[in-house]
Amino acid sequence: MIATLRAIGATIRAAFAEAISNRSAFWSQVGAMILNDLGWVAFWVLFFNRVGRVRGWDSSRVLLLLAILATSAGLVLGLLSNARRIGNMAADGELDAVLALPVPPLAYLLVRRIDPVNLGDTIFGIILFLTLGTPTPARVAIFVAGTLASAVVLTGFLVASGSLAFFIGRTETSDVGLHAILILASYPADIFRGAPKLLLYTVVPAAFVSAVPTALVDSFDPVDALLLGGAAGLAAALGWGTFTLGLRRYTSGAVWTRA
Repeated sequence: MIATLRAIGATIRAAFAEAISNRSAFWSQVGAMILNDLGWVAFWVLFFNRVGRVRGWDSSRVLLLLAILATSAGLVLGLLSNARRIGNMAADGELDAVLALPVPPLAYLLVRRIDPVNLGDTIFGIILFLTLGTPTPARVAIFVAGTLASAVVLTGFLVASGSLAFFIGRTETSDVGLHAILILASYPADIFRGAPKLLLYTVVPAAFVSAVPTALVDSFDPVDALLLGGAAGLAAALGWGTFTLGLRRYTSGAVWTRA
């Protein structure tokens, strides 16, 4: 176990070193994403200034939702960027080099590559919360815990949807799953009704990526906290289980890469 943790730690350090090897490019990508996120802030502020509250949501709550979503999505797509690429790797037979290493394949894959542009989301989300999220010690603690749980849900969902490529040999499910969960998570769950809202809490757990953590920061509820923790545990188990089962069906592509 200790040897495995040391190997994963060394992989993380190598990924960071590779990501910041060109500092000017690194910070330009981060800055570009922050500017893109500012466009979302402007959109929601203008929207709520015109229409007022929508089913209990106003600009302050939606900006809090955006802060949580940006932070968690940035952590996943930035620090664990291979979570969105597992489907392509499986379909193209690019996992050979990973399977030859004395470390858990999924853990190695998740930390092997860092995408600098998405780290801009994390920086933006933290700054947005600290400036407009009315931070207090309690709200900061819930924000951190909720964001980490949100990141686990998102990672588990992306790994599970990407791992379907082991079984069906197609990568569309990974891309569709990524876009679906991010788009749905960027809107308050309460604006949906009936079957679409049920979808947000089950098949595409977008509500647990943004709306539920937002509600916890805004007004903590132990039941919602347990639901979020359970969703995170279920998503992690589903992602790991689907990937593990998929490896049993994996066919080598004789392609040796750094993953």
